[in-house]
Amino acid sequence: MGQREDLLTGAKRCLAEKGYAHTTARDIVAAAGAHLGSIGYHFGSKEALLNAAVLEIFDAWGDAIGAAVVAEPGGAPLDRLRRFLQGVFEAAHEQRAVLVASVQAYAQAEFAPEVRAQLAAGYVASRRDLAALTLDVAPTEVSAEQARRYGSLALALINGAMLQLLLDPTSAPSADDLVLAVEGLTGHGR
Repeated sequence: MGQREDLLTGAKRCLAEKGYAHTTARDIVAAAGAHLGSIGYHFGSKEALLNAAVLEIFDAWGDAIGAAVVAEPGGAPLDRLRRFLQGVFEAAHEQRAVLVASVQAYAQAEFAPEVRAQLAAGYVASRRDLAALTLDVAPTEVSAEQARRYGSLALALINGAMLQLLLDPTSAPSADDLVLAVEGLTGHGR
């Protein structure tokens, strides 16, 4: 690994352990085994390095979700949604530090246009993929309207549930709770 990668690794470790606001440049170089000037050389600033690390963490969270979810074809859309959400909840428990750090990306997006742009682009792909999973079709078969509706609903469920899980794991909803609520709202549930 080169110094640039060492700095990213150190920054990601600091984000998970200390959070964005409490991480100093000295913390990062200590975690990376690098010297202070290397941050400026490779990234321009501590903030640019932290933003790059936040984006990598956000991608890692997406990968953790993808690895945890077994998209079994067939079955009713709500059954597929339930299986997906169960995988997300499992990933959240196994990858809590990654989840915590990825949540920081949302707050940082307000102040860093490059973070906002990358997260927004990631959401476009996520909406399509989540709609495809829910509808049991290939992502290439998902229309823009289906991605906006079904993918956005799945993202809202994921983001809201993950925040609740982080804040109060004992009273956060389960995958079954969320699917039963959707069923109830559509008149198909109890």
